[in-house]
Amino acid sequence: MKRRLKAGKRRNSGFSLNVLTDDECNEIHLATLDVLKHTGVFVEHEEALEVLDGGGCLVDRKNKVVKFPHWVVEDAIRMAPSTFYAYGRRPEDDVVLEDNRVTFTNFGEGIMFVDPVTGEHRETTKADIIKAARIIDSLEHIETYERAMCSHDKPPEVQAIHNAEASLTNTTKHHWLGPVNGYQADKVIDICTAIVGSQEEFRKRPLLSFATCPISPLKLPGHHSEIVMKAAKNGMGVLIIGMAMSGGSSPVHLAGTLVIQNCEILSTLVLNQLTRKGSPFVYGTSTCPMDLRMATATVGSPETGMISAAVARLAKYYSLPSFVAGG
Repeated sequence: MKRRLKAGKRRNSGFSLNVLTDDECNEIHLATLDVLKHTGVFVEHEEALEVLDGGGCLVDRKNKVVKFPHWVVEDAIRMAPSTFYAYGRRPEDDVVLEDNRVTFTNFGEGIMFVDPVTGEHRETTKADIIKAARIIDSLEHIETYERAMCSHDKPPEVQAIHNAEASLTNTTKHHWLGPVNGYQADKVIDICTAIVGSQEEFRKRPLLSFATCPISPLKLPGHHSEIVMKAAKNGMGVLIIGMAMSGGSSPVHLAGTLVIQNCEILSTLVLNQLTRKGSPFVYGTSTCPMDLRMATATVGSPETGMISAAVARLAKYYSLPSFVAGG
């Protein structure tokens, strides 16, 4: 089991990036509770509406809008574990995500690729995923693996299954994967079960966690909700990656964007914990500003780093493991 170095501790000297104070985190939290209670979130999936209704939320079935009382949100935060075990194929590949401890993963999902042999700029294939997984498997300081590319040479309806098969058979590290929908999620779970030998063994040491994204502003789409519930039911972790865009799908200023993204992630957390109390949950972000001239995502901008640092601080405020984009 690997426990990596911490990002920093409160000391009298040294460099750190402290984007939010405790009081500012609390203000964002209170604003989030206010939006969740009075505005609510659009939830597309019928079973998710049933789960939320049964857990104390106020559900408008006609408009599919769910409003969240404060106590429901704060109960879910308390139920989620503060330590996340990212299990690998072998015990020596296990990684612990916990309070302020830093690990690294590659980012995904690459859709275009410059072929190193021909120089062609082309769509990625399953063969490219295999090569990428083997490279990342050999990198000591990349502790977990996220599907690096997409198998565009396979039908879209089963691409996630091919992504999983290509990756899981070529790395022993813990795997983050977006299964796209419930059907492919079930098939990916079948692959994992076959690798470890049984459903019981997979529940003890899930070597794969699902990754999924809500839609800004304030929407939990059907496939997202389905993936979140399937992860909880199968004892798997789930990584929720907020992807609000400042100046586009969220307010242009940092605080407003953090509130919108926080609403989307915490409403997902409620669904996750009401499906199965104590399910492993990771608070994630790939949020960035929009270039107002070109209407593109400025993923390499300084503001992206500020947002990522603020999200990591919010996750620490909630005692949740975090996953943030490096930019």
